[in-house]
Amino acid sequence: MKPGFFEKLVDRLDHVDKGSLQTYFLRLAREKGLMETIFQALEEGIIVLDPAAQISYANRAAEQFLGFQLKDAQGTKIARYLRGIHWDLVLELDEYEWSQLVRREIEITYPQHRFMEFYVVPLKAVDEDEEGAVVIFRDVTREREATADSIESERLHALSLLAAGVAHEIGNPLNSINIHLQLLSREIGYLDDEVAKAELKELVDVSRKEVGRLDTIIRQFLKALRPSLPERMPHRLDRLIEETLEVMKHEIRDRRMLVETDFAADVPAVAVDETQVKQVFFNVIKNALQAMVDGGILKIETYLYDRYVGVVIEDNGSGIDPEKLGAIYEPYHTTKADGSGLGMMIVQRIMRDHGGQIEINSEPGRGTRLTLRFPREDARMNLLVAPKGNE
Repeated sequence: MKPGFFEKLVDRLDHVDKGSLQTYFLRLAREKGLMETIFQALEEGIIVLDPAAQISYANRAAEQFLGFQLKDAQGTKIARYLRGIHWDLVLELDEYEWSQLVRREIEITYPQHRFMEFYVVPLKAVDEDEEGAVVIFRDVTREREATADSIESERLHALSLLAAGVAHEIGNPLNSINIHLQLLSREIGYLDDEVAKAELKELVDVSRKEVGRLDTIIRQFLKALRPSLPERMPHRLDRLIEETLEVMKHEIRDRRMLVETDFAADVPAVAVDETQVKQVFFNVIKNALQAMVDGGILKIETYLYDRYVGVVIEDNGSGIDPEKLGAIYEPYHTTKADGSGLGMMIVQRIMRDHGGQIEINSEPGRGTRLTLRFPREDARMNLLVAPKGNE
């Protein structure tokens, strides 16, 4: 709209005839409609506040971001939607308060979890005769996620290099031990005392078995930690869970834990990397067992969703403090004296590589419920019925 248009319009209202007056109003309506169209087309949210910090206008993006409709929110205090700001001081051009809003990020959870960057422009800063303010904000959720992914990728790469070096240093002594056990087994065969021979052979066999198990653990750990793409094949998750429980049966028995399983009969096979997903189940179940005292109950269930196959692992252990819940995926973060702090970080990476999701609900003193969701290959699409007006 051209500068001075309104002033010229007001000056000439008393000197124009009815037809000319109608022409001016039509032009004004067109100008207003153009500005409205431009505001509605913007991806950034725009809210105009009156001198009392009440919403007088909001574009479509602002409605979507904050979960309201202008017809309902008009005249409502902006503090209802953007809390923690002294709006009266902002509108009075308080230097300190306004400086805090040059660029600010907030986290909102309704109607959708987002991170928003916004700033406020008091209209007095533009024209001292004007009152109110304009709030402009945009969605920076994807930018934050991209930054977080980049940081995690770099951190995981550094951790992988460190783990590979440690595994190499451990692998050399393991190979040496295995060779010497083979030589010892050969020497035992030359003994005449059959009883002593049998006892020594049993000890050597146990030692070789444990060395082999340790070597397998190191290889699986490295495979899970390194950012390699999963080799997917169709597998039934209930079978992978049962095989994982079989490997852990001695620890479960020693801790006197009760394991209850409830596998849905109609759950189809999903395309996963068998070794990696077993690593996920092993890590999660291990955490659950360590969170419970002797005699705890571990419940494992499977569910079928439209797009996912869900696995729920629930314990009645000590639970996780809310302030620590967000740090469980951090490397080396652990509450156990002998924990590595890598288990849940590996779980998160494997689930992400499979396009899956993790959901954790925990209450201190009552236990933890962890849900793993794996994408279905046969995911069904929900078709919406078209409105009658479109028929």
